Amino acid sequence: MKPTPLTLPLYAKFALILLSLTIITVTLFYGQTILIPLVLALLFAILLRPVELFLNKKFRFPAALAALTSVVLSVLLMTALILFISWQVSDITDDWAKIKQNFSIHYERVQSWVRQRYHVSYNKQQSYINQVAQGTLNGDSEILGKTLNSFTGTLLNLILIPIYTFLILLYREMFVQFLSKIVHKKNEHTLAEILSQIKTVVQRYIIGLFIQMGIVTILTSVGLMILGVQYAVLLGVITAVLNLVPYIGILAAGIISILATLGNSTDISLMLGIVILNMVVQLIDNNIVAPNIVGNKVRINALTTMVGVIIGGVLWGIPGMILSIPVTAIIKVIFDHIESFKPYGFLLGNVAPPPSKFTFIKKKKNNDDSSTKQ
Repeated sequence: MKPTPLTLPLYAKFALILLSLTIITVTLFYGQTILIPLVLALLFAILLRPVELFLNKKFRFPAALAALTSVVLSVLLMTALILFISWQVSDITDDWAKIKQNFSIHYERVQSWVRQRYHVSYNKQQSYINQVAQGTLNGDSEILGKTLNSFTGTLLNLILIPIYTFLILLYREMFVQFLSKIVHKKNEHTLAEILSQIKTVVQRYIIGLFIQMGIVTILTSVGLMILGVQYAVLLGVITAVLNLVPYIGILAAGIISILATLGNSTDISLMLGIVILNMVVQLIDNNIVAPNIVGNKVRINALTTMVGVIIGGVLWGIPGMILSIPVTAIIKVIFDHIESFKPYGFLLGNVAPPPSKFTFIKKKKNNDDSSTKQ
């Protein structure tokens, strides 16, 4: 059957969309080594733009010097945070022997509970553990290789991100002029609005993220101090940093807190208290802090956030999970300013529409009823 003129464009449009999504997905996945540091550098450049502008206008710094100073100050701040965590972690390593001893006590208690509850002898339990350990050892070489590759990639990114950030700040005007040259003159005003809103959204989001980290640090640290946990401030900072990884970060933070607590206590109730504390902090963060401080800055709904985090994790791993929210917010800003993409921007947003009356369905139903009565 020969296709009608109406159905052919629809098939062609669907095929074009599918092809475009496939190309974008493949590019994002295989280009992650290049794209991840570039996207991170872009976000940092947007965040540091007010600092660069302040140095340029207030202290008359040349453009290159203002950009370089902004990047150096941010690197020094991040280095100070890393040194603080490393300094505190060194205290935990001093208690490593005690942690191992307390862990052995808990391990023996678990073994005894399994023996009494499930009637599995100590020898059988040890045999199961040895089998698991043997399988782990067989894959050690592969794990070691992946770890080394990951470490090398992380080290390279730590060097590249400040360089990229400096260059983006330095050539910012060139990038803006490039974008203005590839759009039609009648759309230049729309382009200016998109760039302005992207800058505002990213800056507010990252500032909101820092505020969120501060609140999570205070809540966790105070809670751990009340429980009498050692290294409370350090564990609070680690929890806030890991909380940047949505959904799984807080779980990793809880495990680290429990392991660190083994250095000065064998009380199982203290471990339970840490778990409850992390759950309470997570509930406060998810339902009060994040929606009001971070969520309002990006204006994307919870479903979009969750799907974006999953897609980001599949494509780029943990960096993708962290970057998924600001990248989705940028995509929404672009969609909101392009007429053909406005429905998709509406779908990503967090503004609840008024309840639908389904008027077209009711109208059809009334017509059917009236024809039946006739």
